[in-house]
Amino acid sequence: MRETGSDVSAAKLFLLGALCCGAAFAHVGSPDVFYQGKAGAYPLLVAIRPPEVIPGVARIEVRSLAPGLQQLQLTPTPMTGEAANHPPIADIAVQSPIDPQFYEGSLWLMQMGSWVVHIHATGPAGTGDLVVPVPAVATRIRPMNSGVGYFLLGMMVFLVTGLVSIAGAAVREAQLEPGQPSPRWTPKTLLTMACTAAILAFALWRGNIWWAEDAAVSQQRLFKPLGISARMTDGDHAEFRLNDPGWLRLRRLDDLIPDHGHLMHLFLVRWPAMDQVFHLHPDQTATGFFDLDLPPLPAGEYRIFGDIVHENGFAETAVGQVTLPDLRGKPLVGDDAGGAATSDLGHGYRMIWQHDATPVTAKGVRLFSFAILGPDGKPVNDLQPYMGMGGHAEFVKRDGSVFAHVHPTGSVSMASVAVASPEQMAAMHETTVGPVVSFPFGVPAPGSYRIFVQLKRAGKVETGTFDLEVK
Repeated sequence: MRETGSDVSAAKLFLLGALCCGAAFAHVGSPDVFYQGKAGAYPLLVAIRPPEVIPGVARIEVRSLAPGLQQLQLTPTPMTGEAANHPPIADIAVQSPIDPQFYEGSLWLMQMGSWVVHIHATGPAGTGDLVVPVPAVATRIRPMNSGVGYFLLGMMVFLVTGLVSIAGAAVREAQLEPGQPSPRWTPKTLLTMACTAAILAFALWRGNIWWAEDAAVSQQRLFKPLGISARMTDGDHAEFRLNDPGWLRLRRLDDLIPDHGHLMHLFLVRWPAMDQVFHLHPDQTATGFFDLDLPPLPAGEYRIFGDIVHENGFAETAVGQVTLPDLRGKPLVGDDAGGAATSDLGHGYRMIWQHDATPVTAKGVRLFSFAILGPDGKPVNDLQPYMGMGGHAEFVKRDGSVFAHVHPTGSVSMASVAVASPEQMAAMHETTVGPVVSFPFGVPAPGSYRIFVQLKRAGKVETGTFDLEVK
């Protein structure tokens, strides 16, 4: 397949978007993991804050949604491979002295890739286990503290001076008889000190080169999100191509697994108005290539977010941009949904966000709850599962730096859960929904957000839109 001028333009737009989006794994700009599930009889709301550097320490926060829990044990393992069968000794989560239903802990993640945090709950109702997939990647290089740097510089000067002085003293005084006075500096002494200083200078120079090479390797290991470009091929038909910036040699594009029955969940958001949003599911035609008949779309610039999951359970979001003309398109079918950003669903129906006056704060975990009201002003009771979930929500920051696709179970990909624990995945499919659907999430940073919520009723996926200000 040959690249055209539109491919090049899309690639340039993607590079600009990638610079704006920053780190993106599982979601764009939202690295924390949120999960709601049951460990046996105990409903838990879990937040995992992965480290920015690997190896690093992940912070675990667990809230028991029912009283009676006595102890939580936390264990990290790689999601796949032999190491997954040999877990380390479990850490005991610390119970809050103020809130007995809140627990905290920390775990080391020693290498990049897909990890699982195993949560073992104990209480009067017996024991239970919950697994939470966690992507572990390095997203930044932490600079050395200036105070530590000056201290080490001083120690280096002290040690170099000391070694040169010791070498000179050894030559000057090693052959002295007991009681004989120390001679003055001799040419031999000065030559020895000069040679020692030269050897140390060479060692420091080589050490600096090694340090720079190691820093370059670390820079290459920083996570680089996949890009995605789009081009129109025939009428309303579009081809989407994943672009790998070469993050790791182990990253592949031929190992994707279905999530909710689809290899990719593609989101198109018209930018910057964010007045149109579409949740689509293209078909894979070749490694890294997907195609789709687009629905009716108004012309404009669109941000592209493509959620995929690799066979090792690692989930990531590809990002890009595309300029589209006015498209007559084909009607939305199956699981595809979207349209104009509004909460008025027509015929007297509207979607509402149920929340109190408590302000939403950055990093704070909370349940975002939504319902559809009928013409009588009451919540409808005929909601249906949408791709096995009570609903889907997308949190998008207006500057493009955050995109998070969230389910009622949290921000974890269901395909990742299936890799980590098929038994747990089987128990997560919802057969009854509503009338209120809640999404656990923690907004990663202050700013202006738009929330797109998709709920299904009467066989149709309805999309509601809500604005959120995080001060």
